[in-house]
Amino acid sequence: MSLLRLVLILILSLAAAVGASAQHAAPVKVVASFSIIGDLVKQVGGARTDVAVLVGPNADMHGFAPGPAEIRMLRDAKLFVINGLGFEGWADRLLKSSGFKGQPVVASRGLKALPAVAEGHGRYDPHAWHEVANVKRYVENIRDALIAVDPDGRPNYEANAAQYRTELDALERDIEAAFAPIARGQRKVITSHDAFTYYGAAYGVTFLAAQGVSNEAQPSAKRLAELIRQIKREQVRAVFLENMSDRRVIDQVVRETGATIGGTLYSDALSDRGGPAPTYIAMMRHNTKLIAGNLK
Repeated sequence: MSLLRLVLILILSLAAAVGASAQHAAPVKVVASFSIIGDLVKQVGGARTDVAVLVGPNADMHGFAPGPAEIRMLRDAKLFVINGLGFEGWADRLLKSSGFKGQPVVASRGLKALPAVAEGHGRYDPHAWHEVANVKRYVENIRDALIAVDPDGRPNYEANAAQYRTELDALERDIEAAFAPIARGQRKVITSHDAFTYYGAAYGVTFLAAQGVSNEAQPSAKRLAELIRQIKREQVRAVFLENMSDRRVIDQVVRETGATIGGTLYSDALSDRGGPAPTYIAMMRHNTKLIAGNLK
């Protein structure tokens, strides 16, 4: 065997070994604050990530209080991805108590936030994911954070993010098309709480909420009476529950206005795998189908 051939065999063997090592590298451990953020991380991270979610499907973020289990989840994670904009008011306390050594990531960083319309989270409305254009920014921030902690995975993360961007572009077009035949004056609906301001601003829908931003706060008798008068005056026909909300207030609105419950929207949490909204894109398509369908 010639020396040249021997060197070539050694080079190829070394390359194969490096490739096999990269393929079997331990996935990047990521903790996401809630189910919607968790899904976005999975879409970008793919098989190179191991994603855990603090607040899972159909669970209400507003009542969440991290405990020992959440502290343990964070200890070995490389990334901790939150929405930001005041949505996870407990995040700083959790980071300090857990001794987290990884990188915190604010998925909403860099987008133009809307002001809060009610008390509950602070200066800004945190529900920015209800506008697809904002989620494109979330994806960019998540992609860049993954590349920073796993440079070898750059081609995977960039390809996954690009593919998901294509799917988000299609989703955006489909939402706009769903509302195109409906007159803007007709696009008025009632929801459990103020979670859809971004959706309304982006797609021309007026959302009236029985509660404020926080699900924990029940509306006052005065606020509820004003809402009922407004519903009657503006002839709002569509009333929606939310998957993690108390329906008693909505039931009262329906009794006193004669409006019809149009179904269950998903606002702050995905459904479980067997439900209609197990991913972000499925959630947005489900919500749009219900809203537009009840307005026609």
